[in-house]
Amino acid sequence: MNSTLLVNVSRFILLLAIQIIIFNNMNFLGFIIPLPYILFIILYPVNGNKSGLLFASFLLGLTMDIFLNSGGVHATACLVLAYMRPSIFKFSFGVSYEYQTIKINDVLTPERFSFIFLSVIIHHITMFLLEAFQVSFFLDILIRTLLSAVFTIISCIIIIYIIKPNKR
Repeated sequence: MNSTLLVNVSRFILLLAIQIIIFNNMNFLGFIIPLPYILFIILYPVNGNKSGLLFASFLLGLTMDIFLNSGGVHATACLVLAYMRPSIFKFSFGVSYEYQTIKINDVLTPERFSFIFLSVIIHHITMFLLEAFQVSFFLDILIRTLLSAVFTIISCIIIIYIIKPNKR
């Protein structure tokens, strides 16, 4: 088992544990929930196995659905995020994405922030749309998406800086 696989497996387990034990028990204003478990998909290596990412993302979402009894909304949202990830990379980083020189857990630049922001928004909008499953709740979906996204982004950035290997 190589070190990249070991890092990804431990990140998968750690983020799921943190989400299930800590963040699933946080509930701001009754409907705002930080979901930093999607950091696994965000931090997955750029040159990593694409099929492996899709499978792991599905497993990640499915595990969340099992713990939250949410009928597949997390699995679908994670799959959508994993599938759209290359496009988000191209949008956020442009040509440098093609050379696969990006490390998301480095210093927070505007490109890295836009990548995290778009990833979180895509995941959340997919999840809350599927959860409500009615367009008449559009404003409610939008508010939940934006407020949960703010808390998710903040918790993701904090976690990145906590787990980031210090290079000084």
